[in-house]
Amino acid sequence: MAEIAIVSRRSDESSPLSMTYSEADDATYTSITITAEEVRSPSLNSEDNLSSLDETKTLVAAENHTHQCHKADGFFYTGNSGKRKFSPNSIVLAWKKHTHEFIKKEKKLKKRRYRRPQGTPKVDLMDPSELIVARKYRLIERIGNGSFGELYQAVDIKKGKEVAVKVEYITAAHSMLEREAKVYKLLAGTEGIPKIRYYGSERDVNVLVLDLLGPSLEDLLNFCTRTFTLKTTLMLALQMLTRLECVHKKGYIHRDIKPDNFLMGLNGRRCLVFLIDFGLAKKYYDPHTGKHIEYCQKRELVGTPRYSSVRSHFAEQGRRDDLESLGYMLIYFRHGRLPWQGVRADTRAQKFEQIGEMKASIKLDSLCNQMPEEFLLFLRYCRCLHFGDIPDYVYLRRMLQSILFRKGLLNDFLFDWVDPKHLAIHQRDCVDQRGRQITKNNVNCCSCSYHKYKRRLDHQRDRNREPHPTCPL
Repeated sequence: MAEIAIVSRRSDESSPLSMTYSEADDATYTSITITAEEVRSPSLNSEDNLSSLDETKTLVAAENHTHQCHKADGFFYTGNSGKRKFSPNSIVLAWKKHTHEFIKKEKKLKKRRYRRPQGTPKVDLMDPSELIVARKYRLIERIGNGSFGELYQAVDIKKGKEVAVKVEYITAAHSMLEREAKVYKLLAGTEGIPKIRYYGSERDVNVLVLDLLGPSLEDLLNFCTRTFTLKTTLMLALQMLTRLECVHKKGYIHRDIKPDNFLMGLNGRRCLVFLIDFGLAKKYYDPHTGKHIEYCQKRELVGTPRYSSVRSHFAEQGRRDDLESLGYMLIYFRHGRLPWQGVRADTRAQKFEQIGEMKASIKLDSLCNQMPEEFLLFLRYCRCLHFGDIPDYVYLRRMLQSILFRKGLLNDFLFDWVDPKHLAIHQRDCVDQRGRQITKNNVNCCSCSYHKYKRRLDHQRDRNREPHPTCPL
């Protein structure tokens, strides 16, 4: 006996789908509970596309020849008698009696960069407590995700040191994680670049193990009520400029400069800015000829549109574009937003085009309003560079340092999120009069207000025994 579910749409899409069934002389039509997402498909909304459901008639007839589902005069009829008909907005699904699987028209899936192919063993990354990477690192919890895959916090089983683990399905046509691992190995030993601990394949995923870092500058900006002081902005700018200079000297451009890719260190390196995420990095010179790559237009945008340079919207990127993105970040830190935020368009391509037009048309004087003149000169210098020019990093660094000197500000690493009182106590405790090692709890106690606030929340959650909400660490 074949079982059929008749699922009728309601006019109100917010309400649940209604489930109906009918009984015939020698067959039973049973309702099956399914969600709206399982049957909602753009290709099934129009009457013209309902003819594609004719295969349902064949599937039902294969199990019971006396009862079929057919379409006539724009309506679906069930059974030989035709006593019951359903409007074209109804969707008829066949239910396999033995396997209990729906046989329905495939709905269009959202395109994802990485998908596990059918037949490959599935790695349950949602429950990482039982997974051990490279026989050394045990996954603890997921702390982030992105286009590359997922990011996990892990711990070294032997040493007890916490690390960060990136995972990516091997099915990717071009592994971004493999490219990122190569750049990390090339930049090994550079200050402000996390150390790579391991790269390899585990089951059906690529795995990259790095040093665990602190919150990103975007997280800290939210913590500091969406604005940084001039002192904090300049201290961060000097370190970020140094990171870009080191990357450029190694022959690479980052191409995705944004606050989320700059992280602060932990413990003894809590005042050091780190640059991460080299999945979009590219060599700006030809390794065969040793010459700079050629300039070409009509290139698709690579990176984040909010911080990308004007030329990156239509041409190949170079070292000047990384520096221009850094200039936009400094304005973002001082004002809390950029003029082209919130642009709406029908498609992503139209949105990116509008953002590029706004960047090209807006005057730098208005963009750097109520900011020292050096920020205007910084952006103007970056835009005046030619594609293959070598930026004068010393000139840019002295330009930013001149603001600190003129305003009487010290580069003492007292950022907006640092508690000076707690920092003084921590530094006093770290100096033992007898030269002995201090306790582990004092070493791991960070002095910034951000981590102090986080520890207070963790203590409250432990006391109330509530689950941890999403946090930047």
